[in-house]
Amino acid sequence: MKNTMIKPVADRQLTNYVSFGQSVRNSFTMAYRGILKIRRTPEQLFDVTLQPIIFTLMFTYIFGGAISGNVQSYLPVIIPGILVQTVITTSIVTGVQLREDMDKGVFDRFKSLPIARIAPLAGALLADTIRYTIATVLTFTMGYIMGYRPDGGLAYVAIAGILVIVCSWAISWIFAFFGVIARTASSVQGISMLALFPLTFLSNAFVPVNTMPDWLQWFVKINPVSHLVTAVRNLANSGTFGWDFAISLIGAAVIVAVFAPVTVRAYMRRT
Repeated sequence: MKNTMIKPVADRQLTNYVSFGQSVRNSFTMAYRGILKIRRTPEQLFDVTLQPIIFTLMFTYIFGGAISGNVQSYLPVIIPGILVQTVITTSIVTGVQLREDMDKGVFDRFKSLPIARIAPLAGALLADTIRYTIATVLTFTMGYIMGYRPDGGLAYVAIAGILVIVCSWAISWIFAFFGVIARTASSVQGISMLALFPLTFLSNAFVPVNTMPDWLQWFVKINPVSHLVTAVRNLANSGTFGWDFAISLIGAAVIVAVFAPVTVRAYMRRT
């Protein structure tokens, strides 16, 4: 009697495990689809290829002399700031493209396939990490060409880049949620830019906090973007881990814990 009771439970657990394994495989397959889309339409990479170059040149030569006295002294300040701004802004595309695919009926066709329902959503988020990686490499490369030599060394620069990619992937869950619930792709972009631009510009990414008015400094100091920028600067410029590094990772984990289930639930209802 006992053995007959145990067997169905074991079968259900094995079924759940296989289902989870299938979901993971399907998600990576859909991520590969996203990479193929990028290869076939390379104009999708204009934002992550041109923006790091243009912003780095523009901000460095406009503000470098006024803020740090010269361009070389400003590079350790601006490169981490440009990196964070560029990669986080790129995460908006996740929600926009998700909304476009849903409007075109792409996800309706996926429902007819024998794949996990969550795979198209998870695959899109995974594929976008390629975009974040490209933006990260180009920003550091552009800084190096202009004379930026991070004292932290290559290993800490790599850790700083991974930190930005991880945090941007976490933030992309927020924009994916907007992409699921919004009516149009343009509304997703408008809402996302309205929320993100104040956070990136009202931070320590471009200018020292002590140069700002007192009433603005309190917001800049609690701004999560400021903590991420400071963490990247500490890693790249001095090779140190600080409290800002921990805050950035904790913040990314909280965002995923909150928005991942909410986005998945909304996605399941829409599909």
